[in-house]
Amino acid sequence: MDLHQLLNAVTVVFIAATMFAAGLGATLPALRAAFSDVPLLLLVVLANLVAVPLLGWGLAALLGLATAPFVALLLTASSPGGPFAVKLGMIQAGDVTTAAAMQVLLAAVGSVTFSFTANALLGFAHVGTGAALDVGALVRSVALLQLVPFAVGLTMRRYAPPTALAWHPASVKVSDATFLMVLTGMLLGNWADVVALLGTRTLLAGFLFAAASFGLGTLLSTGPPRRRTTMGGVAAVRNIGPALAAVSLAFDNSPAILGALAAILLSGVVAALPIAAFLARHRTAAQSEPT
Repeated sequence: MDLHQLLNAVTVVFIAATMFAAGLGATLPALRAAFSDVPLLLLVVLANLVAVPLLGWGLAALLGLATAPFVALLLTASSPGGPFAVKLGMIQAGDVTTAAAMQVLLAAVGSVTFSFTANALLGFAHVGTGAALDVGALVRSVALLQLVPFAVGLTMRRYAPPTALAWHPASVKVSDATFLMVLTGMLLGNWADVVALLGTRTLLAGFLFAAASFGLGTLLSTGPPRRRTTMGGVAAVRNIGPALAAVSLAFDNSPAILGALAAILLSGVVAALPIAAFLARHRTAAQSEPT
């Protein structure tokens, strides 16, 4: 098994473990509250399906990116619902249940809308076209890797609360460990591509895109700050699966676009993680203050 295959396997474990942990920590009333909040749903959809894709297009044009990173940023911006969003919610001590609900919803909807959004942006920007994908395969992937583990965890929390509470810490540890392994694997597997882009604006574009998306997601939300910043994390983390599939099907696995995708993803993580860590420290400090 080469590094790429190993990284794929660890990524699958990370996604499943993270969604399982989110399900174990969720409750049906909290989940119903998230899905019944119509203003929240509308704002989250607006942020992730409209505002963030337009932000990606605007940043790519503003920074004058070359064709490959331009395409990579547009594909990334067009694909909502990244599973890393739930991990960001955990790191920032945010509203993990709502993060999981919105992330799964966006991943499922994004499986259908990705091709239309990506093709529209690529056409308007005159940098490519024809990013047609197998919608059925993308929906099945979302269901198997994200929805099913979350549903299993939620069912355990509903019908076997002691077991769910006992398993939750271990599942979070697995999620944490595999998260670090995925980040390490991404760095080891793509370091040459990232280094090659150090003299370009690609890394800056990925960093600014994630940070600005975090802000947009926070602004286009409802409720207390804890939930709003969690929605910021949902907007900042995109679903790389459809983007990778588009590069394979529409761009013949272009090494330049794949390298730019890796650079944008890594620089985006570099932007989002410190924000989540800062929020976690702020919330921990606030809880420890005497009343």
